[in-house]
Amino acid sequence: MIHTIDEQAIALAGVFQAAALVHQIAQTSRYDKPILEASINSLFVTNPETTESVYGGVEGIRLGLETLQQVLLKDPGQKNIEIIRYSLSLIHLESKLRKKPEMLNIISTRIHQASGQADHFSLLHENVIHNLASLYMDTISTFNLRVQVTGKPEYLKISHNAALIRATLLTGIRAAILWRQTGGRRWNLLLKRKSIEASVKQLLSESSTD
Repeated sequence: MIHTIDEQAIALAGVFQAAALVHQIAQTSRYDKPILEASINSLFVTNPETTESVYGGVEGIRLGLETLQQVLLKDPGQKNIEIIRYSLSLIHLESKLRKKPEMLNIISTRIHQASGQADHFSLLHENVIHNLASLYMDTISTFNLRVQVTGKPEYLKISHNAALIRATLLTGIRAAILWRQTGGRRWNLLLKRKSIEASVKQLLSESSTD
């Protein structure tokens, strides 16, 4: 099945959105609530009609698109260096996860359970976030490679922030899976950079006119 550059750009933006949210939480103990909700909800969208519907539309992936645009324009800021590191780690972790079908089944089953919990409470309810964080710890965190999150110690030691970070990293894995499903590969970041950059610019333009 042939996928478009727009689909790949949205999925890749999902990875960068997760990374940007993790950076926000680790550095400021704050986050963009509607954007985090869109990312958490993406875990529960298993049969999307379109790639952008995974995030409830382009607006739900705006932070990721904006961050990806900055990275593609080679913004050298320290913030983006860390976000790039998180994003590449998530993509690499997805490649490891793909070789573990049993772990994928566990993740799928427990996300289904968490979906019911989110319906009962809310997407960002403490029970839902801690459930997803526990899932991340039990699965993705068992790999030798881990996403090393840097931030302010006073924020990182808050248990709910740690849970938010792990749950958000799980959304990054989901986005990395989506990126691969839409034809994305690591070498695309080099060979298709201009095409992805143009797609991101167009998607942001369409979003701002909605």
